[in-house]
Amino acid sequence: MGSNIEENAAHQRKYKGIRRRKWGKWVSEIRVPGSQERLWLGSYATPEAAAMAHDVAFYCLRRPRSLDGLNFPSMLPASVVHAELSPKSVQKAASDAGMGVDAQMVLNKDKTDENENENENSGATQVLDEKQFWEYDYEFEDCGTSEEGELNISVEDYLKTQVDH
Repeated sequence: MGSNIEENAAHQRKYKGIRRRKWGKWVSEIRVPGSQERLWLGSYATPEAAAMAHDVAFYCLRRPRSLDGLNFPSMLPASVVHAELSPKSVQKAASDAGMGVDAQMVLNKDKTDENENENENSGATQVLDEKQFWEYDYEFEDCGTSEEGELNISVEDYLKTQVDH
């Protein structure tokens, strides 16, 4: 029993700037430099999505000299590299990136499930493909927000908007 707790704690520490809620969702937030304000980056189904949201926000807000401190340095979206964004715009860009990762993970899982159903001997799982992920244009115009400013759209709704484009 103790090993499960240790494994869970090790998995939670794998990525910077994220934490897991008791009910299993992964969340991320970041402080705005020079203020006490925290920027809520969203709630995600996977730790990778929360970590990607944190990376985008961290880069946009702090502009580090090196990308070595990011969770996924090679996956930073080109659209944020040279952009000067307000905290609200950073929040949206980070949420879009996180939702995009969650959506890609769901799509990959669906493909893996289909492949496993076709071939019962297949035990391989697909990993997030960086080039494939960033080939898509993840514009997200109808993102809802709650009264607290928390972004609230499901991965399923996100996927529907991408299919419609």
